Amino acid sequence: MIHSSARDSITVQTEQVLIEKYDRLYRLAYSYVYNEDDALDIVQESACKAICQCNSLKDPSKLYSWICRIVVNTTMDLLRSRKKEDLPGELPEQASEDVYQETDLKNALESLEPQNRTIVVLRYCEDMKLEDISRVVDENLNTVKARLYRALKKLRITMEPEEPKKSYAK
Repeated sequence: MIHSSARDSITVQTEQVLIEKYDRLYRLAYSYVYNEDDALDIVQESACKAICQCNSLKDPSKLYSWICRIVVNTTMDLLRSRKKEDLPGELPEQASEDVYQETDLKNALESLEPQNRTIVVLRYCEDMKLEDISRVVDENLNTVKARLYRALKKLRITMEPEEPKKSYAK
């Protein structure tokens, strides 16, 4: 019976985290797909996976980062399946909501590799600690720091305004 109540406890904790952090999980999914319906589907599918698999979690203190990892993996699965389905000449679906108000920032984030974009979004949009991010992306902490540094450097270069060219005409 004790084993059963421990399972019930982790299930309840998982459900609580999913409810409390729903908006953050949605924003995380949306930062990849830029489509409200897809982001909602991703969070729903991730919630089902988390509830079904929460008994396999070894360290309940890492529950939120584990759920984030499920969201990222589910998102990447969707994007991979879409890539295979895309037909030449077909236009991608237009996003119905823009969480990031600045188009330049959105475009700059899109220019990053998916792994690096995940790290930047989790760190600065979701205010997650680097240790937690390393668990979400399943990378060494130093690797996460290096990826974040490179991504920020690329964003800085992308976002810097071009200096006007000097005209030497008389």
